[in-house]
Amino acid sequence: MITVDDFNFENKKALIRVDFNVPLDEDFNVTDSNRIEAAKPTIIKILEDGGSAVLMSHLGRPKGERNPALSLSHISEKVSEVIGVQVKFIDDCIGEKAEKAVAELESGEVLLLENLRFYAEEEKGDKLFAEQLSHLGDIYVNDAFGTAHRAHASTTIVAGFFPDKKCFGYLLAKEIKAIEKVMKTGEKPVTAILGGAKVSSKITIIENILSKINHLIIGGGMTYTFIKAQGGKVGNSICEDDKMDLALSILKKAKDMGVQVHLPVDVVAADDFSNSANTKIVAVDDIPEGWQGLDAGPKTLENFREVILASKTILWNGPVGVFEMESFAEGTISVGNFIDEATKNGAFSLVGGGDSVAAVKQFGFEDKVSYVSTGGGAMLESLEGKSLPGIAAILEA
Repeated sequence: MITVDDFNFENKKALIRVDFNVPLDEDFNVTDSNRIEAAKPTIIKILEDGGSAVLMSHLGRPKGERNPALSLSHISEKVSEVIGVQVKFIDDCIGEKAEKAVAELESGEVLLLENLRFYAEEEKGDKLFAEQLSHLGDIYVNDAFGTAHRAHASTTIVAGFFPDKKCFGYLLAKEIKAIEKVMKTGEKPVTAILGGAKVSSKITIIENILSKINHLIIGGGMTYTFIKAQGGKVGNSICEDDKMDLALSILKKAKDMGVQVHLPVDVVAADDFSNSANTKIVAVDDIPEGWQGLDAGPKTLENFREVILASKTILWNGPVGVFEMESFAEGTISVGNFIDEATKNGAFSLVGGGDSVAAVKQFGFEDKVSYVSTGGGAMLESLEGKSLPGIAAILEA
């Protein structure tokens, strides 16, 4: 894998695709700078070599139109603060003005380009637009895992204009290695914890990872499709009746492949989808009518703990209960604690996918697991076994 460590950037201008699609409040202040901080090591490496950095990113969905509310000018001060270098900003990302700003850039300086998606050509993967971007650097660096699954001009097409001068930034390299550790090189036993509401949204992941794991823990709303398919009573719990045959076929496939599937045995049931609902612990296959399972029960968590602590490689994708409500967050917090414990004992743990990442951040587990993925869609497509265009573009000779 070719990374920024394989290049000396002295007197070179690095064109870096970063993912600065960060949240802003109504006064255009950055409310979460994690993505900027994640790109910092790559930028610093280039500057310390004696090179300069040209940063390009998108922000929001301006749909090819100039929307002042989505200008990257709003974040330039925050980028300066995080990197520790006063960042210059130019209100375009291609053309004469951008090329002049790059030409005037000196070693050790950083230039932030305007929002790539102000041009519709970016999302279309337009070759001419990519060629114009390529005029802005000597070496192309992709450090944006969050957009690696999109064949956009700045993430994929532009790499073709740098046949021998393209590489991964540190963040993207770390993401690739973390996923490879789970999917290919991880020490066994390998356990995947899949939660979330629907089997249908996880089917391709399950089918792709079965051959690579030893244990599959299923939690969250999709539990009830599996339980009902096996003849259990799930009351008013969320259930995809049209996916019950699929659930049974997954269980059979797992059995045939020697993968142990761990489903909840008891749940916290509620008489309403509300934080103030009445609750009781019931067997997962005997939930009364009018009640719905909203979190993993105590026996279930004991079972999950045993499996997680015996694991050497752990993938966590999706919460095991409605963690957004305090009354039903215990299961997800407990799973986080079990993974923390296993990680301290030497296991490698990867958390990825929107809701599980949100839970990890909310409950303070970010520094207690081995790696938290920065790219929701890209992470999921990697787990589904898809080739990500942004990664393939760097690997191609």
